[in-house]
Amino acid sequence: MERKTERIYDEYLVVCCQGGDQRAFERLVRRWQPKLARQAWRLTGNRDAVPDVVQEAWLAIARRLSSLDDPAHFPGWALRIVRNKAVDWVRHRQRQRSAERALENDVAPEPAAQQHSVLSGALAELSREHRAVLSLYYVEQLTVTEISEALHVPRGTVKSRLFHARRHLKSRLTERGPK
Repeated sequence: MERKTERIYDEYLVVCCQGGDQRAFERLVRRWQPKLARQAWRLTGNRDAVPDVVQEAWLAIARRLSSLDDPAHFPGWALRIVRNKAVDWVRHRQRQRSAERALENDVAPEPAAQQHSVLSGALAELSREHRAVLSLYYVEQLTVTEISEALHVPRGTVKSRLFHARRHLKSRLTERGPK
């Protein structure tokens, strides 16, 4: 199996970071910031949350990078940290909403998100878990094993989510397609 140069370079940067090289950490941040931001967006669904989630993730990554045994596991490990920080953010937001609703004693429905295309509409109907798996697989081009590590779920669950997400998208796109 041929490993991509980018993966090898990431591993090199991780090893350098573990040795205390600050410039290597800066390079790692520049390379991975967009990927971590996309993952935070997918999981929270809120652009305003992305900087906070990613910043918290980088703090955790910086603190724990020396404990990462195998630099090849960095992609899944880093994305799992983002996932955990996104889950924390969502939980915090849900608690805030509950508190606000309790204070207002009136629950107002949230406005529906504007859909700009048939595909984005179909994607929006997917669960966060299905959107995350599709994005990690097709956009970030992670393997099933890496997605499993990133989301902290079994490989079979990743495969199942990919299958169901694809089936749902196909069904929705067929329904909404040109008639």
